[in-house]
Amino acid sequence: MKFQISKQKIFKTLSHLQGIVDKKNSLPILSNILIEAKKSNLILSSTDMDISIIETINCNVLEEGSTTINAQILYDIVRKLDDNSDVEIISNDGKILTLRASGSRFSLACLSKEDFPIIDQQNDGVNIKINSKDLFNLIDKTKFAISNEETRYFLNGLYFSIYKDNDKTNVTIVGTDGHRLAKFNQIIDQNIEQVIGVIIPKKTINELSKLLSDIDTEIEIILNSSKIIFYIDNVVFISKLIDGTFPDYKRVIPSENSNVVEINREKLLAAVDRVSTIANDKSPVIKFKLLKNLINLNTINNDNSTATEDLELDYEGDNLEIGFNSKYIMDIVNNLQDEVISIKLKDGSSPIIAQEKSNSNLVYVLMPMRV
Repeated sequence: MKFQISKQKIFKTLSHLQGIVDKKNSLPILSNILIEAKKSNLILSSTDMDISIIETINCNVLEEGSTTINAQILYDIVRKLDDNSDVEIISNDGKILTLRASGSRFSLACLSKEDFPIIDQQNDGVNIKINSKDLFNLIDKTKFAISNEETRYFLNGLYFSIYKDNDKTNVTIVGTDGHRLAKFNQIIDQNIEQVIGVIIPKKTINELSKLLSDIDTEIEIILNSSKIIFYIDNVVFISKLIDGTFPDYKRVIPSENSNVVEINREKLLAAVDRVSTIANDKSPVIKFKLLKNLINLNTINNDNSTATEDLELDYEGDNLEIGFNSKYIMDIVNNLQDEVISIKLKDGSSPIIAQEKSNSNLVYVLMPMRV
């Protein structure tokens, strides 16, 4: 195997692949990526047995062949090369890979390609087409709410579903950790009947976000009950799904919150940030007192240090006192974009809804904390 390629081209691909590799895996082959040089293309693959990525890039192939190499080592070497470097890679017997670039030369031990797991690209299932930026936004606005609690594994990902509403196809993504919920739906120009919801794992979501962050194109998704495949330009991204039942999120979203606060988003965010300086992991609660045309934020920590701040606003609802985890409220406000946002409350012990007028399809729900 022998090929030549620019540093920038191969580095971008390696940055995608090395994120998939499970660096703690006991099987050495799973720390490697598969490199295949065929015709005028380089095909690179990595897998952790749950997530796989296959990326094809054009390059100058001088001799066809294949081998596997440690993903982290190759990534680190290429990362440290000059950006304008051309890289030449040679592997005569599949056991040693030689990398040359400018005055640098590396000889790296390889493992046989026969030991690399076969990546199943079988693509039976529902076919979905969606703009990459739309999917990125759906994910980006909801992934912060994914739970990290391993005992509730069915919350360790985003719920992905498709349903029809007034003959329009909606893609809906929901994340929740039991304390907060983020729901975002997008209408797509495709006639798809309702699809049973699936749970996409958190690692898949994070790596998918990286792939989608800087492109604007139509992508294709193949979905069945156990696997989801994304076709993104020259990338095939495959992931198993979480085998579990996602909670009925519709029951969590309040429908009777009649006390409405409309407030400047940046002023609220800054006030919460200042007051939360006193809050900490052991006492993260910030109390919100809603009075006529005024909201008071205050907190006290375990050392009896206090902070308080008043914000004027237009409010004619009930007088309320309600507490929230300061980090959770900041996460939600940070993910809204309008200059003025609305917060809908029922009382001091019920969940709230936070939204923006410009995007009614984005809904955040937050459970209060005891004050």
